[in-house]
Amino acid sequence: MSGFTDLPDLAARSLGGGVVAANDEFFAARDNLITDAPPVFAAGTFGAKGQVYDGWETRRRREPGDDWAILRLGAPGIVSGVVVDTSYFVGNYPPYASVEACGLAGYPGPAELVDADWVPLVLRAPLRGDSRNLFEVDDPHRYTHVRLRIYPDGGVARLRVHGVVVPDPALFPDGQLDLAALEHGGLVVGCSDMFYGAPRQLISPGLARSMGEGWETARRRDDGNDWVRVRLAAPGQVRQVELDTSHFKGNAPAAATLRGIDTRTADPADEASWFEILPRTRLQPDTRHRFPVDAVPTATEVRLDVFPDGGLARLRLPGRIAPVDLNRLRRRWSESLPAAHARQVTGGGSRPAGAWWP
Repeated sequence: MSGFTDLPDLAARSLGGGVVAANDEFFAARDNLITDAPPVFAAGTFGAKGQVYDGWETRRRREPGDDWAILRLGAPGIVSGVVVDTSYFVGNYPPYASVEACGLAGYPGPAELVDADWVPLVLRAPLRGDSRNLFEVDDPHRYTHVRLRIYPDGGVARLRVHGVVVPDPALFPDGQLDLAALEHGGLVVGCSDMFYGAPRQLISPGLARSMGEGWETARRRDDGNDWVRVRLAAPGQVRQVELDTSHFKGNAPAAATLRGIDTRTADPADEASWFEILPRTRLQPDTRHRFPVDAVPTATEVRLDVFPDGGLARLRLPGRIAPVDLNRLRRRWSESLPAAHARQVTGGGSRPAGAWWP
C-alpha cells in the first residue's frame, strides 16, 4: 500500500465533499463515490434497474465517448494520490480511467466546472475489477475539484482523493481557528492504539453520531496509558481544549492530559521539551468537556494522553496563529494556486512571488 493513503481523503463526504455533476448515473448514483464507509454488496438484491450496487454506474455506451463525474473537494489541497475503487464491480467495471483537477475561487456551478482549465493528475490508465486501484500524484498545486473519467462506461464504487489540506487564510483573517481541525490542515501523526476507531475521526468536522465515529482503544491490561499525537494546522497558541466523550458511556477515559511542543526548535523524543497545556483532568462519560487555557507557548504539535484507555468522540483546540505564522500560511496558499485560480484572485494580473490577496 502506498503511503499517500494515510493522508486525509480530501473528497470525503464527512469533510464536505460533493459530486456536483455527472453525465450519466443510470444504474447507480454518483453520490456513492464519496461515501465515507467502504463499499458493500448484497448479491441478488435487485431494483427496477437491476442489481443494486454501492457505487456510481453508468449505462452501456452504444456510441463513442466516455463517462465522467465532477467532485468538489470538501477540503481543498495538494493531491498526493487517488484510489479508484472498483469493489464488487466485476463484469461491469471500466477498463480504463483518468483523473483531472482544477482550482477555482468561490462556489462554481456545473456549467462553469465543465469549461474549467482541467489539469491531468492521472493519465488514462488500466483498471482492475473488484480492486482498489492506487495512483500516486506528483503535483504541487492546490485544487478545489477533480473529474473522474471512465472509458468507455461502467461502475466505480469509490473515488478517494488523498492529500494535504491547504486552507484558505481568508476564512480566519485574525488567525483564530480550531488548530487541530482536519479541515484546516490538522493531521494525526501517531497513536498508541486504534483497535475500535481511527484517531483521525477525533479531528473530523461536526459532532460524532455514534461511538463508531470517534477514536477508541482496546482495553489495557498493563500499567500504561493510550495517547495520540496531532500536528496542528499551523503553529499557534491553544486557548481552549474541548474533549468530547459523547456516546462513550461505559468506556470513556477516566482522565486526560494535553501537552504541546514546537518541533521547529525542539525534539519530540525529548520528554522535557513538551509543555503542559491541560494538566491531568478527570473526564465524565458522554460529555462535551471545555477547558479554558491560560497563556501557553506556541505549539506545532500536541499529545493527548488518556488514562488508562477508552474512547473520545472529538478533540477541538480553539486558538490563534501568530501574525508571522499566519503570513507564512498566506504565502503557502497563494504560491500553491493553479494558474486559473491565481488569475481569479488577481483579477487577471501577474502574481508576484509570495504575494497574498485577501
